[in-house]
Amino acid sequence: MQPSMRMHVAMRAPHPMTHLTPKSGTLAAKKVLLPTLAWLGSAYLVGLYVSRQLHQKSVSFDDIFAQQNTPEVEEARKKDLLVETYGDPRNSLLNVLGWTK
Repeated sequence: MQPSMRMHVAMRAPHPMTHLTPKSGTLAAKKVLLPTLAWLGSAYLVGLYVSRQLHQKSVSFDDIFAQQNTPEVEEARKKDLLVETYGDPRNSLLNVLGWTK
């Protein structure tokens, strides 16, 4: 058999898995729907886990800092960070842990 004849025969032969892949209907929809739902569900769970961890850390940091926030410490902080000039860094957009308050 010549090389061109082999290529011609290979092009005519159907792929062995073609009879197993659905072309339309509910099976084709499930092939797309189930992986999408699995991906969305796992992304939601990861986001939920991260938000809970951030909340736990926020509460623990608040407890630690509440012990240190005496009026003297607050005055020294305002003086050192120039709160009157530049604003309070606690209200910054980058203060993710303080967004819920």
